[in-house]
Formats: sequence, structure tokens, C-alpha cells
Amino acid sequence: QYLFNNKVFEHVDVGSALNGFVSHILPFCCVTYIDIRSLDLNLKNFEFKKGSILSLPFNNDSVMSLSSLHVIEHIGLGRYGDQINPDGYIDAAKELQRVLSHGGTLLISTPVGKERLCFDAHRIFDPQTIVDSFNSLDLVEFSLINDQGDKIIANASFDTVRKCRYGCGLFIFKKNRFQ
Repeated sequence: QYLFNNKVFEHVDVGSALNGFVSHILPFCCVTYIDIRSLDLNLKNFEFKKGSILSLPFNNDSVMSLSSLHVIEHIGLGRYGDQINPDGYIDAAKELQRVLSHGGTLLISTPVGKERLCFDAHRIFDPQTIVDSFNSLDLVEFSLINDQGDKIIANASFDTVRKCRYGCGLFIFKKNRFQ
């Protein structure tokens, strides 16, 4: 909805679910999709590039609209063939910030709540950890889907998140035009 409302017609996504977010934006937006897994898919408004969130196939400051939904929590855990690296999510955050254009928007979603590592699965982040990891960007909006999954809380407080066991956080960041 954010992309539609802001009339985004070209977007880059890194590893988000094809049958969710990506398929929902294809009717109004051309999407370049990056993933470490090979993909042979011929769809209108869709271009695939093989790549890694740790080494994106873009120049510095070259992507105006970027997303990576439910990916960063897996980086560095070895689940998808990547190297074991406790700071993998930090490295991924640096790479996303590197390619984002000045004035560009980044959408990130990840499990949020009491910070912990779920063995052989993913991380759950305190929202401040995500904000700190994207320290060269400005947080524009933070929304939360609560533990029950029954509502979206726009502009949720981080204290509300800290009462969750396993919520879903959606962060919208902007890169300052004048950096």
C-alpha cells in the first residue's frame, strides 16, 4: 500500500516472498527481484537478478525504492547456504544502506519482540536493534502486527513491541538527500 500510495513505479526487492509482497505490487510496479536462489520466471513487470543481500548487484546510492521483507533475520545463520556470522544482519543492513539512493526509501520487516535467536530458524529483534543497524537512515514509520496477528498498529511504540513474544515489525526508512 505504501508503494501504491506514493506512486512508486520501479522497485527493487531483495529476497521477499514472491507469492506475497512481490506479487501484490507487480500490477502497478516494475520489480527487480534479487535472490541467492536461481529463478526462472517470466512475468510482466518482473526482472530477476541472482545476487546476495551481502553483495548486491548495484552501484552505491543507485536504488530509489528498496525492500527486503523477512530476510534480514536469517542472514548469518547458515540456513540458506550463507556463512555462519553472528553479525550477518549488520552486514546486510550496511549493504542495503550502500545501494539506497539519497532521498530513497527502504522497507524492512522482521520478527520483533524480546530479542533472541531461534535455533535453526531466525532472529527476533528488539526494534531498536534494527534502527541502530540502519544508522545512516532516518526512521519514517514503524508499524507492528501484534502477537495475535489480528491488527496492525501504526506508529507503534517500541515499548509495546517489547511486550510481544513474536510480533512482526515493518520499518520504513529514508536516506537523507543531503548525506
